[in-house]
Amino acid sequence: MSETNVKVALVTGASVGIGRATAEALRNAGYRVFGTSRKVVASMSEGITMLVCDVTNDASVKKLVDEVLERAGRIDLLVNNAGFGITGAAEESSIAQVRAMFETNVFGLVRVTNAVLPIMRAQRHGRILNVGSVAGLGPFPFGAHYAATKHAVEGYSESLDHEVREFGVRVAVIEPAATRTSFEASTIPADALQADYNAARAKYGVAFDLTMAKAATAESVAETIVLAAQDTSPRLRYTSGKAARQIAFARRFFPRAFFDKILRKQFGLA
Repeated sequence: MSETNVKVALVTGASVGIGRATAEALRNAGYRVFGTSRKVVASMSEGITMLVCDVTNDASVKKLVDEVLERAGRIDLLVNNAGFGITGAAEESSIAQVRAMFETNVFGLVRVTNAVLPIMRAQRHGRILNVGSVAGLGPFPFGAHYAATKHAVEGYSESLDHEVREFGVRVAVIEPAATRTSFEASTIPADALQADYNAARAKYGVAFDLTMAKAATAESVAETIVLAAQDTSPRLRYTSGKAARQIAFARRFFPRAFFDKILRKQFGLA
């Protein structure tokens, strides 16, 4: 395949975890990959170019997209992966902390998408894959604000997909469950902890550790992303892994009371 025919992918948050695995998987699938990180990192391997970008900053995003376009002349695939989490009861996070997470997980995703869409519309083709979570499908105790950002990604993606189809652009959400990545290490605690939640938080922590022990790998999520990128009959949602499929099925078909009972038992909640 000639250099001019190689598809170009842009992956945000590509220095670690799902983002890094995705960049490598797309490179192996034949894409020319540009990845982003907030700080300068060395390019991981041939075929992957790392660029600095802060998705919360308009000028930084514009500079990134302009540089990719100057180097490659096109963007065929955007994977919006940059994000972080907060662990704690909903009232334990300050508004400033919640706002910071929405700025990255939601507004950052929209900011990068808005910068890339004019290119895809002009090309009359493109695909945008937003990394969501099964937390965007249902309740997630001690992660209410993170779940809220992922619910926002679900609604945004579904509406956007209808708007851009006429330009040959499709949008999809990738929905992993718990994943063994450095994302968990970068999840920050709530900044206003309340003693009343200590007992439930401890039980939740035990359940969470058990879940993580058998969680999917970043590489398995990357495989789902490649599938979604190359699917000739694209779907809106791609659950990733057995656990995610089970949660999606239960959320869709189980009565609400039964689903809640299972969830509360799993996390040791009274």
